[in-house]
Amino acid sequence: MFVAIAVFAVKEIPMWFLPVITAAIIDIVAERGDASAVVWWFAVAAVLLLQNYPNHILYTRNFMTVVRDTGADLRNALAARLQSLSIGYHTRVSASIVQTKVVRDVENVELMLQQVTHPLLSAAMVMTGALAMTAIAVPQFLPVYALAVPIAIGIRYGMRNRSRARNEVFRREVETLSARVGEMASLIPVTRAHGLEETAVTRVASGADGVRRAGLHLDMLNGHVASISWVAMQLLGVGCLVLAAVFSLTGFLPITPGEVVLLSTYFTLLTGGLTQLLMLIPVGARGLESVRSIAEVLQEPDLELNEGRRVIDVDDGAITLEKASHRYADADADALTEIDLEIPAGTTVAFVGSSGSGKSTLLNLVLGFVRPSGGRILLDGLDMQTLDMRTVRRFVSVVPQESVLFEGSIRDNIAYGMLDVTDERIVRALRDANAWDFVQEQPHGWNTVVGERGARLSGGQRQRLAIARALVRDPRILLLDEATSALDPESEGLVKQALERLMSGRTTLVVAHRLSTIRQADHIVVLEQGRIVESGAHDELLAADGRYAKLHLTQSGLT
Repeated sequence: MFVAIAVFAVKEIPMWFLPVITAAIIDIVAERGDASAVVWWFAVAAVLLLQNYPNHILYTRNFMTVVRDTGADLRNALAARLQSLSIGYHTRVSASIVQTKVVRDVENVELMLQQVTHPLLSAAMVMTGALAMTAIAVPQFLPVYALAVPIAIGIRYGMRNRSRARNEVFRREVETLSARVGEMASLIPVTRAHGLEETAVTRVASGADGVRRAGLHLDMLNGHVASISWVAMQLLGVGCLVLAAVFSLTGFLPITPGEVVLLSTYFTLLTGGLTQLLMLIPVGARGLESVRSIAEVLQEPDLELNEGRRVIDVDDGAITLEKASHRYADADADALTEIDLEIPAGTTVAFVGSSGSGKSTLLNLVLGFVRPSGGRILLDGLDMQTLDMRTVRRFVSVVPQESVLFEGSIRDNIAYGMLDVTDERIVRALRDANAWDFVQEQPHGWNTVVGERGARLSGGQRQRLAIARALVRDPRILLLDEATSALDPESEGLVKQALERLMSGRTTLVVAHRLSTIRQADHIVVLEQGRIVESGAHDELLAADGRYAKLHLTQSGLT
């Protein structure tokens, strides 16, 4: 940036020195001077103008490197911060809004730097040169120049608060629209299935109308700023010309014709630069609003706190819950209440219960997505509150109800985040997940692109790839969240076989609605309203004829 500013100062010399050359040539002509002097002045002008090209290229390279590096650094900082924020933050904030901040807001900051810095530097250089040369030629005229600055500052500050408020409203409306467009895209299958196309279009149209109205209000304000700025500066420019001419004609100041042109030109440059800066108020306001938007993420306090905590390797994977409780923010009651549970290493524990009983919250506690509001959770005898959960999760795999695949090849999805994994290990994981046969049938084998969220694959195929992704990581702890509930019977059978291989020898926590999928679990825990009401093996719970037996009877009757 220092090099860019230094080079800019050199390349802008013609802007404030050419009026000196013009005034000198006019005076030579008016006084019928020597023509060779005009040639010398031309040579000086040519040198000053020609140096602009190489110095402008040097300025552009250095300055735009700073701008682009700033944009990349902001996006990287946002990505890093988003990875540090809690899961609670990500459940509150739409992914489309986050995308808008990373893409659009950073772009606005880059545009602000590009479009504001050049005119700002140019105006500063011209103002400095104009004041210096006027002080040398006609120092008595300096007070007239001083009028332009307070007028420009007055216009700027008069519009500042209104400009900020309307830019914030416009940004919020754009974020709302982004969220609705993202929602519409994700719900298209549901929308089509229920014939709700018109409803979806109406919701987006409502958001678009909000952007239109907020944008129009902002445009009108920017129009006022532009017109007021232009009129005020042009009146000052004409006034300066008239004043210089009157002073010269009346003899009030000893001003030559060339100096009249010099003063008028400098004032025009000065007011032109200030007008350009005032015209950039909308760009600057939009950029500053984007800075505030980015700051909302970078200063968000809802972090998953891992810094300074103990880094470990998970050896066994034994989990103990000691009176573990959790209450979500703004909730009236605990989602989990004083859970006491021992999960030995290598065993499978299943959690059942009605919706809202706390099953998913318990998995989130074990993953460290949420922290206990009471009690504690131990991993291999260590309090998980004291551990860096990022290192713990390297030994954990999750197979959710609906597996998440990204736009990429099958191999990329299996080896996600594992740079040194071998092809043999991936093939073994695919075989164990009952996925190798269908992978080979794909047009390009495991190099076949699966589409966004795996749209080109069936639900059973996606789930088996999710199991392969878990297998290739060889986790110590496995979390299965309704891993077979959305599958047809044939796919469910293949997935069950794959899950059995995956669960072998690993500490496994299973959440399931279908009790038929958990009969072989070492231990079954029945949750209701955040409390353990029953626990034991499948046969024991049936014999007890309690809540589990009633759930089992209900599901057996339905089938």
